[in-house]
Amino acid sequence: MASTKSQFMVNAFDVSTTDSLDPAIQGIVRRRARILGPGYKLFYKNPLELVRGEGVYMYDVQGNRYLDAYNNVPSVGHCHPHVVKAISEQAAKLNTHTRYAAEPILDYSERLLATFPAELDNIMFTCTGSEAVDLALRISRFHTQGSGVVVTANAYHGLTTAAAEISPQLGANVPVGQHVWTVEAPRPDRTDGKDPGEAFAAGVATAIADMQRHGIKFAAFIADSLFSTDGILPDPPGFLQPTVDVVHAAGGLYIADEVQPGFARTGDTMWGFQRHGIVPDIAVMGKPMGNGMPIAGVVVKSTILAGFGNNVRYFNTFGGNSVSIAAAAAVLDVIENEGLRENSQKIGRYLKDELRQSTSGNDAVSAVRGAGLYLAVDFVDDNGLPSADAASDFINGLRQRGVLIGGTGLYGNTLKIRPLLPFTQEHADEFLEAFDDTLATTGRNNG
Repeated sequence: MASTKSQFMVNAFDVSTTDSLDPAIQGIVRRRARILGPGYKLFYKNPLELVRGEGVYMYDVQGNRYLDAYNNVPSVGHCHPHVVKAISEQAAKLNTHTRYAAEPILDYSERLLATFPAELDNIMFTCTGSEAVDLALRISRFHTQGSGVVVTANAYHGLTTAAAEISPQLGANVPVGQHVWTVEAPRPDRTDGKDPGEAFAAGVATAIADMQRHGIKFAAFIADSLFSTDGILPDPPGFLQPTVDVVHAAGGLYIADEVQPGFARTGDTMWGFQRHGIVPDIAVMGKPMGNGMPIAGVVVKSTILAGFGNNVRYFNTFGGNSVSIAAAAAVLDVIENEGLRENSQKIGRYLKDELRQSTSGNDAVSAVRGAGLYLAVDFVDDNGLPSADAASDFINGLRQRGVLIGGTGLYGNTLKIRPLLPFTQEHADEFLEAFDDTLATTGRNNG
C-alpha cells in the first residue's frame, strides 16, 4: 500500500511535537491553539513566523529570507507597489457596495471580460473563490433545474457548505453531497493506451448515467483544468474537449474553476481552460484576483444568467467593493505591463526542463509535470509506490534552505511548486540550487 499522510492537510504541522519547538515559536503555537482553537493549521514541521513580504520573498521575525514558490494569492508579488498604491488611494476616497452607480467596477469588468471568450459576457462579484463556486452552483441548478454535480475524486472547490460538498479532498469527515458523483482524475499514464481525453470523458459520462439512474437530474460538471488537488495533471492540452461535449449532451453546464490556473498561471493562456481550447458555460475565479484583497467572481454566459438574475434575489455586500475593484484593476495592470503571462510560460518551461534533468536517474522521483509556473514532482518509496513521507521530508528540507513550497495529490506525495508570477531566471536558479541540494540528501540515486 502507498505510504500516505492524512488527507486532512498535506504538510500540516503536527501539534504533538509542540514541545520540541524553540521557545518563541512554541509560545505562539500554544497561544494560537488556546485562542483560535484546533481548526486552524500551521505549515511545516518547524512553523514559520513571517512578518514581511516583498516581491517573491517573505521574511521571518529574525530577518531570514524565504523564496516564495508556493503562494497563489499575492501572485504578482508580495506588496506590489502599484497594487498597494491603488488600494490605499481608493481606501482614502470611498469604499462601498455595488448598489450605487459607479464606473470603476464597469471599467474593470469590461477589461476582465475582454480576456474571456466572447460568449462569457456577464460577471458577478463575490469576496472569495468559495463564494464564487457556491454562486456558480446556484446559477447552474436554477438554469438546468437539476441538482447533480460531477467532480474528480480528490477535488477541492471551497469551504462553504455547497462548495465543501463537492470537495472530496476535505476528507471523510466532510462527506460529499448526496447529489455529487466523483470520477477518477485524468491520468494519461493510466488509460491503457486510450486517448486520455476520451477516457476521461467516458468516466464523466458513466457518472452522469449512474446519477440519472438514481433519479437525480444532472446540473453541472466542475473542474480546475490543472487538477491541482488531484496531483497537478495539466496535459495533454485539449484533452477536456470531449468532456464538454458529454456534459452538454446530458443537459448540464461546464464550470471552469479558475482559482488555481487563472490569471496567467499556466503561461500559455490567461485562463486555464483556454489551454484546452474549450469555452465553459461558467468560470469562477478568486485568490490572485486582488493580490490578497478579498475579491472573486463568476463569469457566465448571459443566456444562462438571465433566468437566475431576473428571478433570484442575490446580493453580496462586500463583493465588488470599491477598494477590492481598485486592487483587481491594478493586478491586471501588472500582468499586462510586466508581461507576466509570457514570463510564466518562459520561466515555467525552464523550471520544468531543469527539474526533469535534476531528477533523472533518481528513483525517489517518478514524474515531473507542469504548465507555466505550476509544477509537480511525484515522490515514491523503494517499491515505487506514492510516498507522502518522502515528499514531506523534501518540503521541509527546502524550508530549511529558505524555499517555500507545498504538497498535494490523493496520496500527498506530490510537490506543489507554484512560484509567484514575477519569478526571474535568477529566482528559478536559486530555487533549483536548493532543490538539488535537498535531493542530494533525501533522494535515492540509481548508481
